[in-house]
Amino acid sequence: MRKNHTIFSHLFVLRLSSFVLLSLITGCTTTYSRKSDPTQMPALEPAALLKFQDIPIPSGFAFSPDESYAFQSTNFRAGIITYKGRATGDQVVAFFKEQMPMYNWHLLNIVEHSLRMLSFEKEQETCVITVDEKGNKSKITLSIAPKSQGLNRKIDKPFK
Repeated sequence: MRKNHTIFSHLFVLRLSSFVLLSLITGCTTTYSRKSDPTQMPALEPAALLKFQDIPIPSGFAFSPDESYAFQSTNFRAGIITYKGRATGDQVVAFFKEQMPMYNWHLLNIVEHSLRMLSFEKEQETCVITVDEKGNKSKITLSIAPKSQGLNRKIDKPFK
């Protein structure tokens, strides 16, 4: 159990680090629409069945088991879950910005480049949502893992 926890923590920290690095390199942290006005598009509704009960998924999006992995126990959960469906990237981003706070997730940032990445956190977990839009279809990848305990430690000595 501890080995799985360590592996998932390291994988998530690696993915989160690349997300932060992309954010710093591109300087494209935005919350506005790139292509169209999201207020003119129909809002997406949450699906009735969820893989994780506190992470909403737009209705009509299909779970992709061949691109997904999740582990869940009483004190730990981690995974990369993929869904595919018919919606624009703007609709998907608007959906998560509206729905995630209803499940006590707090938006940290949004990075828009060739992909859109939304980073959320709650008590002991982080969730990075990647939206890959192709036409009017989108692929949603959820990455969820516990927060790393090492990131909050104070560094006593400066790096040289």
